[in-house]
Amino acid sequence: MKLIVCAYHNVGYRCIEELLNKGAEISLIFTHEDSPNEQIWFSSVRELAEANNIPYLTSSINESENIKRVNQLRPDFLFSFYYRNMIKPEILEIPAKGALNLHGSYLPKYRGRVPVNWAVINGETETGATLHYMVEKPDAGDIVDQEKVAIDFTDTAHDVFGKVSEAAVTVIRRAWPRLLTGTADRIPMNLKSGSYFGGRKPEDGRIDWNRSAVQIYNLIRGVTHPYPGAFTEHNGRKIMIWSAWPVEGFAEPGMVASIDPLLVGTGEGLLKICDMTLEGEPRAELAGSIIKKSDILR
Repeated sequence: MKLIVCAYHNVGYRCIEELLNKGAEISLIFTHEDSPNEQIWFSSVRELAEANNIPYLTSSINESENIKRVNQLRPDFLFSFYYRNMIKPEILEIPAKGALNLHGSYLPKYRGRVPVNWAVINGETETGATLHYMVEKPDAGDIVDQEKVAIDFTDTAHDVFGKVSEAAVTVIRRAWPRLLTGTADRIPMNLKSGSYFGGRKPEDGRIDWNRSAVQIYNLIRGVTHPYPGAFTEHNGRKIMIWSAWPVEGFAEPGMVASIDPLLVGTGEGLLKICDMTLEGEPRAELAGSIIKKSDILR
């Protein structure tokens, strides 16, 4: 069986590793150039390709020259593992046995972009990894296999991403032999029972203090390191909040109720701020120096 793989990030790295461990023949890998504006905390698919002498390209698979390459290689399967480009429908028709995507949620829930972050932000208690056939509509094709993972209340999105990466490897390990023999499941996806979410921008990390302490806590842990982070403003200066905890109590939303510990009022309960920084500056003690009791964060 001849494979072409589009991959990036830890899920891409780990799934390619698993396919290679299973003896799969990967003819070509499409990956991405690392962005200079992004914190690169994940494994390099490019380095994995080089270590295994697999040809790779960082140009988009959707470019006309690359579509020709895919046609010439005549792959049996095309896999997408956290590849960031939507793949054109004409490419999905090329592989003889199908084009499949590994998505970081328990589909049909959390179709779309950054599903792990959204699941944490929305306070979910579980998510997963799903291997499904690709169709023109994103994350909508028949399901081959999927694995659930628990989201603990203390988990950050980074923690959950690690769990999802392990689940992805489990799914590939189970599904690949079945795909080879033509015995893999094809379960139609019921989109009406699912959900779709778009991408997130740094500005989406702005804290709305009118929301409950638990909701704000979920936002913070959903976008904390290595992601851009949640933030608020004080006297026109942006303050990044990296760690917090919801506690009982009452104060006006955004009002600093206490300095030691640093407690801020929300729409329901208080939020204990455990780790924060002024944007663009090294860590410093903000509570009691820059931030005073009864100040309002916005």
